[in-house]
Amino acid sequence: MSQELSIPFNDNQLSALLDAAENSVALLILAHGSGAGKDHEFMAGYAQAVAEQGISVLRFNFPYMDAGKKFPDKAPTAIAAWQQVRLWAGQEIAAGLPVFTAGKSFGGRVASLAAVEGMETRGLVFLGYPLHSPKKEEKLRDEHLYPLDVPMLFLEGTKDPFANPEIMEAVAAKLPTASLAWFDGGNHSFKVARSGRTATQDGAWLAPRTNEFIRSLLG
Repeated sequence: MSQELSIPFNDNQLSALLDAAENSVALLILAHGSGAGKDHEFMAGYAQAVAEQGISVLRFNFPYMDAGKKFPDKAPTAIAAWQQVRLWAGQEIAAGLPVFTAGKSFGGRVASLAAVEGMETRGLVFLGYPLHSPKKEEKLRDEHLYPLDVPMLFLEGTKDPFANPEIMEAVAAKLPTASLAWFDGGNHSFKVARSGRTATQDGAWLAPRTNEFIRSLLG
């Protein structure tokens, strides 16, 4: 069962869920994408599948999602939320475990921006990195990634309109700490046409590769 938590942020609280693993080897903090929050079936499927492999997962909502707003928070607010969740988790949840950070689309991009500003993480996991807007491949969201020296794992669907495979490969090749894993047929939500899978199963699809990445960094 996921444990409901509240994380202090400014004068309010961020809602969160902890999927605690038995004999956990690490803590993975997970942020949602722009359109759906921590409770979405994809997020739950991913978090619970990762936890089943021995890595605890803390997923949280950005302020706008808890407030029921349609549009994501501006970058400074979203980055500050990530930084606060990371700090709080290190003090209240991690219990000495190594802490990794992950995010679906928007949530992953903000995690990387927070890391540029000094947020501590043993590694970044991107669940569908939004490298560019659909059909706007000339405007890449990659410049801030190059100064990062933390390990990065990009999990990408081969039919994601936000990540042209050829361009994504080129960007990853210029990041010495990055690895890239493709999920055949997956769109931006890792849905495969006519697969018959639920959103929960789509999320769980990414857990084994996440587990391999994290354990490879634990020595």
